[in-house]
Amino acid sequence: MFERSHLLILALAIAAAGAGLLAGHWLRPAPALPPETGKAALADGERRPELSLPDTDGRPRALAEWDGKLLLVNFWASWCAPCREEMPLLAQAQQRHAERGLQVVGIASDSAAATAAFLRDFPVAYPILIDDPDHGGDAAARFGDNRGALPYTVLVGRDGRVLARRFGNFSESALQAWLEPHL
Repeated sequence: MFERSHLLILALAIAAAGAGLLAGHWLRPAPALPPETGKAALADGERRPELSLPDTDGRPRALAEWDGKLLLVNFWASWCAPCREEMPLLAQAQQRHAERGLQVVGIASDSAAATAAFLRDFPVAYPILIDDPDHGGDAAARFGDNRGALPYTVLVGRDGRVLARRFGNFSESALQAWLEPHL
């Protein structure tokens, strides 16, 4: 006969196995979108897409404006907690490495109103562009985000070619390690 402690261990093992299966399913990379969607992943080494979006004042800004700089393009949204957590790190990186040619540009996958409201409370010292998904925004997908995940960050070299891409938010040490070889 099973003792109570054996039953507890068995129940915990079954619960852990179920949690592992769910986590594996949830964390599994999303399949690449079919080519006909026009959202195939952007590969490292490819030239970044041409992109012009309005800034927070409604003025169009093209990424070409920062050609010749090491460009960190961060896709985020005001409702995304991990995005909000990493924004101070990105602002610090911008300040710390500006003299070495780094330019951080945030692209809000959000409405202009929601972005403006968020930035009133949490301002950043780098340009923010608006890519409203309710008005056809698809810049993250054009930059290789085939998962629709935020935050999503792309590092573009001074020559306009993609150096690296990352899903998820950064820690300070991870961001520094990601940038350092390219500064």
